[in-house]
Amino acid sequence: MSVYELDGVAERLETHTICILVANEPGVLARVIGLFSGRGYNIESLTVAEVEHGAHRSRITIATTGTPMVIEQIKAQLSRLVPVYSVVDMSTDVDHVERELALVKVVGVGDPRVEAMRMADVFGARVVDATLSSLVFEISGTSDDIDRFIELMNPLGVAEISRTGLVAIGRGGETLTATADAANPT
Repeated sequence: MSVYELDGVAERLETHTICILVANEPGVLARVIGLFSGRGYNIESLTVAEVEHGAHRSRITIATTGTPMVIEQIKAQLSRLVPVYSVVDMSTDVDHVERELALVKVVGVGDPRVEAMRMADVFGARVVDATLSSLVFEISGTSDDIDRFIELMNPLGVAEISRTGLVAIGRGGETLTATADAANPT
């Protein structure tokens, strides 16, 4: 039986983007990832970076898929980890913006190369490296936009792809740091 099934009846799977504000110290990422792997949860995308150098805080953004009950379990378990300051499900709790960055290398000459340049222009991708036989495009947007770009570029000679994973931020004045500070006053 999968963690996504309850009483033998499969529930609908949902993809959620969860942002976690944590202390920037050794082992924190391993504990967060261990929570997922130890319980059989899948991570679709993972990004981590220090966002408050002076406060030694990092932001982890995870895209994961599960039933509504599994997503609630994930959020509850993440909230109990030390040193997690804040857990926000961007997909349900906050009106937000999501973006991803990709570098796409296309190898080809002649008409495919010209068509790749035209396609990149349509998608707002820009050339960040060029040789006589290859182009490297940089594109940012939603994961769906990047998927469509790659799908259309495949017949033109996609040789390699590197993607960052999702990053997300709430709209308006509310911040993940303010939420963390309110929940953990010093």
